[in-house]
Amino acid sequence: MEGIGGFLVGYPLVMALVWMLLALGFLLLREWPDRGRSCPPPGIQAPVSILIPCFNEAANLADTIRYALASDWPQFELIAINDGSSDDTGRLLEEWAACEPRVRVVHLAQNQGKAMALQAGALLARHELLVCIDGDALLDAQAVAWLVRRFQADPGLGAVTGNPRIRNRTTLLGRIQVGEFSSIVGLIKRAQSMLGGLFTVSGVITAFRRSALHEVGYWSVDMLTEDIAITWALQRAGWRVAYEPQALVWILMPETLRGLWKQRLRWAEGGIQVLLANANLLLHPRQWRLLPLLVEPWLSLVWAQAMALMLLAWLGEHLGLLGGAQPLAMPLLPSSSGLWLGATCLVQFGFSLWLDRPYDRGLGRNFYWMIWYPIAFWMLTMATSVVALPIVLGRRRGLRARWVSPDRGFGIGTAKP
Repeated sequence: MEGIGGFLVGYPLVMALVWMLLALGFLLLREWPDRGRSCPPPGIQAPVSILIPCFNEAANLADTIRYALASDWPQFELIAINDGSSDDTGRLLEEWAACEPRVRVVHLAQNQGKAMALQAGALLARHELLVCIDGDALLDAQAVAWLVRRFQADPGLGAVTGNPRIRNRTTLLGRIQVGEFSSIVGLIKRAQSMLGGLFTVSGVITAFRRSALHEVGYWSVDMLTEDIAITWALQRAGWRVAYEPQALVWILMPETLRGLWKQRLRWAEGGIQVLLANANLLLHPRQWRLLPLLVEPWLSLVWAQAMALMLLAWLGEHLGLLGGAQPLAMPLLPSSSGLWLGATCLVQFGFSLWLDRPYDRGLGRNFYWMIWYPIAFWMLTMATSVVALPIVLGRRRGLRARWVSPDRGFGIGTAKP
């Protein structure tokens, strides 16, 4: 068990240092020249199609469309795909289309899943560049401009993902997720960019080159996380994907334990699906540039299983179910190793919040709540990974991945972009 304990502490400790160093490189080499700019430098203003897949989004739809239409971009269309909603989503979309010529509506008779909804929108779009957002997302006025700018500079770029910010931050879960998206999600996307790609684009805001999507067959309808799957399909086909921290979108996240569990379990299942689907990368030496992006999630999965094993052994010993000459030490509890890990996490959180400071207000107020991140979300990651693994291994191939209405939080006291 000593070797497992060392891995449980060493893995997150080493990865925190690696992420920070790589993210610092991203800041200095790629982000710094534009850091703090309100809008990108002028360039070619290519037309875009904004795709919004919707399933039972009547409560959030008006704000989402209003913000998208307020994009500071000269030529765009908005395509909303009603994926068999059972609420007033379809009627509200038709009302928008009747009074706003830039809005087009597609109705799917039955719920086909987000991947199919996106594909329907992509096939009907008039333009080559597609900006895809979720039905609860509030698009920043300059987001389209920042995303399009990246395509102009790189013809081999297949997708550019933006920077999601949390709107609802009145509860403990909401505040922790504010810090999570800054100190974990944003940091890792910066770091992975320095490795030459991304493990996943953000499904809530990503712009795609339609010709790249067409080459890889669009989104996978049987993957639970279509955003991870399309990221790997594009990269393995030779297209590049990039992260643009200036392209902001404001989203709602779960604020109940049940909603958070369902969301993170789906993320874990989808991530494992993609890991298994791309394990054959080892057989393709020309694609080995992507190995760093694949190895780290595999290590994370192993870490989760090892943590669960250690926790069960530790509980069994303290409940008198197991005997041993020496008592087991739980590495993440307060001790010399646990304190080192906790201190490193706080340094990482502070550095990451500083990185995202130009893009969000009041991040410093959430630093205190990040103290609870290792306890709350590391345990959640461990539990969802352990539960997801047998589900994915037993899942029937070709089963359509359909979505349900997610927990959007309480929506009280949301931050305004």
